Amino acid sequence: MVAVVGDIHGCFFTLLNLIEKLEKDYSKTEIYLVGDLVDRGKHSCEVIDFVKEKRLKFTPGNHEYMFYHYFNNPHSLFAEAWFNNGAEYTLKSYENRFERINEHLQLISEAPLFYNLKDCFISHAGISSYYNDILTADILSDDKKLDEIIRKDIAEPYSIVWSRDVLMNVGKLQVVGHTRMYEPKFIKANNVLYIDTAAISGNKLSAAIIGDNKIIEIVSVPTVSADLY
Repeated sequence: MVAVVGDIHGCFFTLLNLIEKLEKDYSKTEIYLVGDLVDRGKHSCEVIDFVKEKRLKFTPGNHEYMFYHYFNNPHSLFAEAWFNNGAEYTLKSYENRFERINEHLQLISEAPLFYNLKDCFISHAGISSYYNDILTADILSDDKKLDEIIRKDIAEPYSIVWSRDVLMNVGKLQVVGHTRMYEPKFIKANNVLYIDTAAISGNKLSAAIIGDNKIIEIVSVPTVSADLY
């Protein structure tokens, strides 16, 4: 059984409330984050500090990739897109502690694009239906081969960090963020659960408790106003 948390976007105090609730009710359950830890909210630096301190597992979202590429590949499409997607708020959160940036970027660079678990498949935006005729059952069961294929498409609009497509049925429950919902939404046809419940819009931050590819419970906390501009 695992707990999978939706998009955080710098909502540090909201994240603290959700993690406290998960640790109380599901103390032995490992916690995963679907990415978009940074941008738009007030506390991106604090969120990554907390993730690092707690050793929480996460998949990078498009916002982590934009942040990373701005400093490491400034002429890339990711870097160029960052200032239209909340960069100023992330940079503001690092004021007077810019020494943390390299450490945080290293953490992002080491994070896997997906977790292919027995309980579910976790990524930021999901495996697009673009791959229906490309990803065979053999590839989907081989994490190394799967990573090679999807990593080369990382900047494409159908990529695992950008996709807004209908998602592929990968043979197990996909749990993703990226596409904002006001309530978690399960799509039976392709076995996908969307858990970005718009914390950054003042709604709530949600986690799905998943066991053996089934949704056991949704745990949510309202957004803390101190996280928002």
